[in-house]
Amino acid sequence: MATMHDVARLARVSVSTVSYVLTGARPISQATRDKVRAAMAELDYQPHAMARGLASRRSRILGLLLPIDDRGLGATETAFVTGAASAASAAGYHLVLSPVDADDLDGLRRLASQRMLDGALLMEVQLDDDRVAVLREAGVPLVLIGRTGDTTDLSYVDIDFDRTVRDAVAHLVGLGHRRIVYVNHSAATIAEGYGPALRTRDAFAAAMAEHGVEPLMIPAEDSAAGGRAALATAFDRAPDLTAVLAMNERAVFGILGGLAGRGLTVPDDVSVVSMVTSPQVAELATPALTAMTSPGSALGRIAVEALLRHLELDSAPIHQELLPCTLEVRGSSGPPGRPTPDTTGEADAADPEASGTTSKNTARRRAATRRRA
Repeated sequence: MATMHDVARLARVSVSTVSYVLTGARPISQATRDKVRAAMAELDYQPHAMARGLASRRSRILGLLLPIDDRGLGATETAFVTGAASAASAAGYHLVLSPVDADDLDGLRRLASQRMLDGALLMEVQLDDDRVAVLREAGVPLVLIGRTGDTTDLSYVDIDFDRTVRDAVAHLVGLGHRRIVYVNHSAATIAEGYGPALRTRDAFAAAMAEHGVEPLMIPAEDSAAGGRAALATAFDRAPDLTAVLAMNERAVFGILGGLAGRGLTVPDDVSVVSMVTSPQVAELATPALTAMTSPGSALGRIAVEALLRHLELDSAPIHQELLPCTLEVRGSSGPPGRPTPDTTGEADAADPEASGTTSKNTARRRAATRRRA
């Protein structure tokens, strides 16, 4: 691998001259600059990242500010990171993941004051997110992967939660479901103003109202145990539920386990649809989960591209874009296993064979209920 000394020897200049060409610390004649550049090209010399940064007054480092708890990153979150990292690398930048807690504003101020970041991407955005003001005060360009309540003069990319939830509800209602339970993130997460939890909650209520169906919404801790507890609450409040729409990916496997523990099968007895989920996670379940697939990789890429425009253009326009999740039907959703409230009796009269199937599923549910009692 060529060194700066090799470049100086071939160009017949001093090592310090090569350094000045790289950093721009002193004026160098164009003829000498051309000799040094030609020697670098001939030797395929790759300047040290710090030298390039000094020349451009940039570090060429982007920070991805993503609060991470003890459970680490799942496959769905990783898609955001890999999409952003690929886009940064393609543009000659490095992406550094910083797990600074959203409420650790002093830590964020210290990070920003070190001037190591050319720009920042914010994830796990809350409606009222103080990190935005901290970075703006420090003069750090930023793009949100998510949205605050007030997005004036802020660039962001986010999931179109309204459309995503409408599509998920339409899928279940189209199959015949009327008793649909929505499992959200935890009550604490909702109270903190976590954008996706609030937006999907409101979108679910609106979508159910459009179909004339009563919404039932239950919070769940972000864990399998939380999913099981939420399912128990759901059955207490709606014993005749036929479908679960889960916005909590960490809880969905607890929901599946809880259904199995009650002697109920998916989707014959209860359908399950997972929201904002990666195919890798959906395929882990048995049966594989019908899911609203997250556009995480695309959002990460678009966010980096928007941030780079802010860095490289004097007056880059504000970029605000929403991408919906896409419905991927797998094995966890199907028609309800017993008549829904507005079709009870109609299926029996219209189709005796369907009536027999329905009766079997109803008997199985009643047996499961007796076992729980």
